[in-house]
Amino acid sequence: SNFFKKTNIMSAQALWDSAKELISVTEKHPFLVAMVDGTLDMECFRYYVIQDAMYLDDFADCLHRLGDHEGVPEAESKRLHEFGQGAKDAEKALHNSFMKQWNINATGVPQMPNTLLYTSFMSRIVTTRPHAEGLAALLPCFWVYMHVGKCMLKLRDELGDSVKRPPQFDAWIDMYGGEGFEKEVKDYIDVVDSYCKTADAESLKQMEEHFILCCKLEHMFWDQAAEKMQWPSALSNHN
Repeated sequence: SNFFKKTNIMSAQALWDSAKELISVTEKHPFLVAMVDGTLDMECFRYYVIQDAMYLDDFADCLHRLGDHEGVPEAESKRLHEFGQGAKDAEKALHNSFMKQWNINATGVPQMPNTLLYTSFMSRIVTTRPHAEGLAALLPCFWVYMHVGKCMLKLRDELGDSVKRPPQFDAWIDMYGGEGFEKEVKDYIDVVDSYCKTADAESLKQMEEHFILCCKLEHMFWDQAAEKMQWPSALSNHN
């Protein structure tokens, strides 16, 4: 029966379902909950914003690379390049506006361990594996953010005026819980979906593995920010 379970995965929704339990843990991540109830340490949020800005550069690069893959239909290629541009424009514009307010930038800051783990994995799949696998590896960054954005929007509504939070937290929740982002995400899901429908069992198994791993990496990205993870200090004098 396990064989049939695997071969019947014919939709992007099935990828989501394969990681459901994991995602239900991530949606309650202390970092995200603290953003909504206003208790998140601003230093952790700043750390997160800088790491995420660097992540987005590589994420956008991966989308452009997918768009350049051989044999990709022209309309899809154009859309993938638009997604790449969107990651740079809309999402990164938010991050840049925060950094401007704080008078900081990411110059000279390294990708921290979990950032590098995530970006390196994505880049490897996109550059060395079949197109459909690359699409699946980038899906959590879209879908998990939309999902947690909606969860945070709901919690924010429930809390109402009982808590105060910095305007940057609200701007972040507005962005990822918003309709504009949701439209982007649904478009991307449709692209992945079209490949799920035609993929063979082995390909689907790979897509599912990448999707689950990248859902874990999403969670670990917020873990990293919550503890402001650094490279081991014993190594820091040897760059």
